[in-house]
Amino acid sequence: MNLKQLSQLLGISQTTISRALNGYPEVSAETRRRVMEAAEKTGYRPNAAAQRLATGKVGSIGLVMPIGEHHRSDVHFGEFLSGLGEEASRSGFHLVIMPTEPEKEREALRGLAASGSVDGIYLAYMKKNDARIAMMQSLSLPFLVHGRSVGVEEDYPYLDVDNEGAFRDATQLLLQLGHTRIGLLNGPEGYDFTYRRCLGVEKALAANGLTLHPNNKRHGSMTDEEGYLGMEALLSQPEKPTAILCASTALALGAIRSMNQRGLKPGKDISLIAHDDVLPLLKPDNFSVPLTTTRSSLRAAGVRVGQRLINRIKFAQMEPHQELWKAELVVRSSTGPAPKA
Repeated sequence: MNLKQLSQLLGISQTTISRALNGYPEVSAETRRRVMEAAEKTGYRPNAAAQRLATGKVGSIGLVMPIGEHHRSDVHFGEFLSGLGEEASRSGFHLVIMPTEPEKEREALRGLAASGSVDGIYLAYMKKNDARIAMMQSLSLPFLVHGRSVGVEEDYPYLDVDNEGAFRDATQLLLQLGHTRIGLLNGPEGYDFTYRRCLGVEKALAANGLTLHPNNKRHGSMTDEEGYLGMEALLSQPEKPTAILCASTALALGAIRSMNQRGLKPGKDISLIAHDDVLPLLKPDNFSVPLTTTRSSLRAAGVRVGQRLINRIKFAQMEPHQELWKAELVVRSSTGPAPKA
């Protein structure tokens, strides 16, 4: 069954059928229902070239992915991408991924936008004062940002988790448990999310007359190895922190390895809280001591970014709609009262 045959069967133009299958709002609900039912019964699948001619769309969303030290083993991005890909597939879209060196990212974005091979672009790994936003605003192509950018006016479409609020709430829990020496194992320096997470810790401490000592703050890739090295550095100080916040469960895995080698138990000797509660390979309940976490699903965020970007493409939604998701604090056994001096 091809498009011409389906058109003859239904007595509907080929253009209307293509628009119905692609969710265009000008097609009536009754016509869309007839087309969808007939396509399912006959096993019709739209030809990509014909679809492009009828709709002016190629059915693809693009991502320029930086390659480098902090991205090679990023399980977090893989989880997000699985949600995005799932939604794209469900909506009949393809993902076009263009790896590039970080310093060539804007050039690659311009090239991808000009190529005509994508209908929209998703921006990831947002940094402070990120120039990619202004560049995308200058192009006539739908885009959506996962995250935000400190220093850039928020007049662009984004979906972000409240990183500042998540780490403020986590720090407040530790303060309520009597901890005053608190450390932070954070992600790579310069990224928006790491800045906001640190800000959340600092604001909670400041509200209680405390500060985050520079020696108690570490930046690095969010991996098991960085978690181990960061915890080793924190625990080698004369005045060790009694509680540690980790920017991911991957960092927490390495941090606990360091603690185990020193005979220290999470929740008793040192309290531990990590972000990213729902990574399938690092479930908090599977740690030797169940891990207190701030929960925000990366897969769900990927699905939602896919939905919103595809809607912007299909329905020419250009308003800068913004979403900020609140993270949930899930208390388990890795947090406890501060040890007595």
